[in-house]
Amino acid sequence: MKQPFVTYQSFENPFKGDQLKDDDTKGAEEVIRWAYTQYEDLVYACSFGAEGIVLIDLISKEKPDAEVVFLDTDLHFQETYQLIEKVKKRYPKLNIRMIKPEITLEEQAGQYGSALWKRNPDQCCYIRKIKPLEDALRGRTAWMSGLRREQSPSRQKTNFVNKDERFKSIKVCPLIHWSWADVWQYIRLNRLDYNELHDQNYPSVGCIPCTAPADDDGRTGRWKGFNKSECGLHTTDSLGEEHS
Repeated sequence: MKQPFVTYQSFENPFKGDQLKDDDTKGAEEVIRWAYTQYEDLVYACSFGAEGIVLIDLISKEKPDAEVVFLDTDLHFQETYQLIEKVKKRYPKLNIRMIKPEITLEEQAGQYGSALWKRNPDQCCYIRKIKPLEDALRGRTAWMSGLRREQSPSRQKTNFVNKDERFKSIKVCPLIHWSWADVWQYIRLNRLDYNELHDQNYPSVGCIPCTAPADDDGRTGRWKGFNKSECGLHTTDSLGEEHS
């Protein structure tokens, strides 16, 4: 029996309980196949971290011409841009779009002062990441993310399919049951390219000013000195309002 079409307005989780699937990808292949069957306008918002590389490879097997967006803040490491070029060559049919903020770094400095990320990283994230993704997802039914429950306390309740209050859409997360070891086993088994910074104790790679080597396999290297571990793309408060 065909499952009913899942939308933000009529949300009902199609994967009851999000139980761990007994297959090599812990349910990821099944969820990806379901998502591309359900949503013609599905877009994958990829940061090109280790999880992103895994998802791109899995997605390419189901939909070789899938749309992938990268939030290009103009503050990323050169290693990240180099990886994107490698991915483009490996998966030539993928539709990879580089999404820029509405204002340049120079214009941002003129309006908010130089190095906004040092004084108000939440505002900087909003301008250079959240607002661009809002624009990219406008009119879309669903988007995909590489979130894993293991990554941080705020992600432990993530399901395969989620009602996304932040972007008023459906968020699909195929890797929720994967461990950090699972991610790297897949990368090595399939000989995938990855960000070279991962070999220098950067498990999570974001913008240059807000990324440092980490103390563990999580997000402790992001926004050091601030009470902040998320840019705001994946967090809402009890009122459904964005915060970082």
